[in-house]
Formats: sequence, C-alpha cells, structure tokens
Amino acid sequence: MPKSKRNRQVTLSKTKKKGRGHKETILNGIKEAVEKYACVYVFSFENMRNQKFKEFREQLKSSSRFFLGSNKVMQVALGRSAADEISSGIHKVSKLLRGDAGMFFTNLSKEEVERLFKEFKEYDFARTGSLATEKVDLKEGPLEQFTHEMEPFLRKQSMPVRLNKGVVELVSDFVVCEEGKPLSPEASRILRLMGIKMATFRLNLICRWSPDEFELYIDGPDESDVECS
Repeated sequence: MPKSKRNRQVTLSKTKKKGRGHKETILNGIKEAVEKYACVYVFSFENMRNQKFKEFREQLKSSSRFFLGSNKVMQVALGRSAADEISSGIHKVSKLLRGDAGMFFTNLSKEEVERLFKEFKEYDFARTGSLATEKVDLKEGPLEQFTHEMEPFLRKQSMPVRLNKGVVELVSDFVVCEEGKPLSPEASRILRLMGIKMATFRLNLICRWSPDEFELYIDGPDESDVECS
C-alpha cells in the first residue's frame, strides 16, 4: 500500500545551504571595504562567544566592519599573491588568514584599535573539550553550595554523593578536573554549577595593513616569509 503524501515528515531544523550568491556577497563586501576603510587588521579569536562578539561589532559599526567566515573566500577576495592582489601588498594579509581568524576594516587610529582589542575580554564557562586552567578537587564532606534536589544530578555526573539529613555530602575526595587536561562533559557541567569560569573569549591582533604600511603583531614569520610563503 503506497504511503500517504499527507503524512510525510518534514524536518523543521533544515536550513538552506549557503551557495554561490552568499560567496559573491562576501567577495564584493571585502573589495568594497578595501576601498572604503583606511586599513585592515587580521585577528585570531579564542573561545568565541557569539553574543559578546555581536555587541563588540555593533559598538564599532559606525567606523569599522568585521568579516568572519571561510578563510579561503576571504583570501580569494584579497588576492593570494602579488599577481592577483586587489591593492598593493594586501596579499600579505591574505597569507595570514589561517585557522580561527577574521578581518577588521576600520578608519580608527592604530592606537585606538590596539587599545580596544587589548581591553576586549569576556570570561565564561568552559565547554567540553576545553583545557582546564587549574585543578579543581573537592574534599570529602558536606557540599553546602548544592541543594538536596541536586543530589540525583550530581550522582549522574559521577560524583560520589549521598544525602545526609537533607545535606548533599561527598563520601570521598573527588577531582573535578586536572590543569592542562581536556574537560569532560561531566566536569564542564560541575564547574558551571560551582560558578567557576575557565574560558576567556579574546581577540588577538595578527597584522595591520594600509596602502603604505604592513605590520606584524605576532612572533613568527617576518615580512619576507609572508611575501614568499
């Protein structure tokens, strides 16, 4: 018996794939930004937090523009070599778009940009897989920071706990995480419950380009390496 088309399931979470039109929009936007703004910076990011980044971008929208996305698309827009670059020397910027990176076009002064990026910092709870920045261990005994309703949840996180006269009690010492080791899903949940924030969202400047100057902020390749790589 054929299936009724009226009963066909539709996945509401499906989203349309970004196609050539989206790529063209990015390419054109970057080319326009090269003409409009005085200089461009490449920056890397750690522990991205979308809402905080959105607020930072909104704060600077009158004088600047950010680009985040496919490094390959951004490289194509700028030009990957001196032969196809869209402005003299800008292919050096293209070669530094690697990993978690983005571009910041602006008319702000160099000093103002450096100050803004240096001061930009957001502390948050670390996610699963992040490296612990310190060792957190709990000693045997009552855990008065947790209510009795939380005892079943804590047990599910592999914590050796029990209720003793309505108080959550740790029956033996328990190590939540070790410094420098990846956080398990259970460890990240426990740290959140304890209010311990181990992730810092920050933006790090990599280089600065203007039509008459190129500057590196990082230790590593010098200008000749960028030129020849």
